[in-house]
Amino acid sequence: MTLRKNIRLAFFFAAAALSVAGCGIYSFSGTSIQNDVKTVCVVPVENKALKINPTLANSLTEALNDKYRKLTNLEAVDDNGDLTVEASISSYDVKAAAITANEVAALNRLTVTVKVKFTNFKHPEDNFENSFAAYEDYDSSNSLDSVEGALCETIVEKLVDDIFNATVAQW
Repeated sequence: MTLRKNIRLAFFFAAAALSVAGCGIYSFSGTSIQNDVKTVCVVPVENKALKINPTLANSLTEALNDKYRKLTNLEAVDDNGDLTVEASISSYDVKAAAITANEVAALNRLTVTVKVKFTNFKHPEDNFENSFAAYEDYDSSNSLDSVEGALCETIVEKLVDDIFNATVAQW
C-alpha cells in the first residue's frame, strides 16, 4: 500500500472510533449507560430466605458494588443514585439433583434466588423488577457445610453478572 492509503485508513479508523466513543451510550465494557446517568446506589441486600447463610447478603452487596465500580464510570453513592439496585435473597435451597439406582442422591444442588428492583430515575422506561437464580451442584457425599463457601462464591459471581447485565448492559 502507498503512504496515502495508509493515512486514509488510519484516519477512517480514528474517525470510526471517535464516533462510537462519542455517542455516549456505548462502552467497551459492554454497558449502555446514558450520558446523564452519573451515580449508582446499591442498597444493602436483605436476606429473606427461610434458610439463611449469614455472609451471603453482605457478599452479594460487596460484589455488586465492585462490579459497578470496576466496569462503569458511575460514582457509587449511599442513597439517591441516578440508578438504584435493591435486592433481597428470597430463597436458599438445597435439593437432590441426581438420583442413583438405589434412590439415593448422587448430587445435591444449592440454588439461590434473588429478587431485584432496578430503578433508573433519569430513564424510568428502564425500570424493572425481576428474580434471578443461580445454582451449583455438589457431590452428596460432602456436607453442605464443607462446600458451602465455595458454592456461594460461584453463585454470587453468576448472580452479579446476571444483575449487572440486566441493569446496565440491558442483555
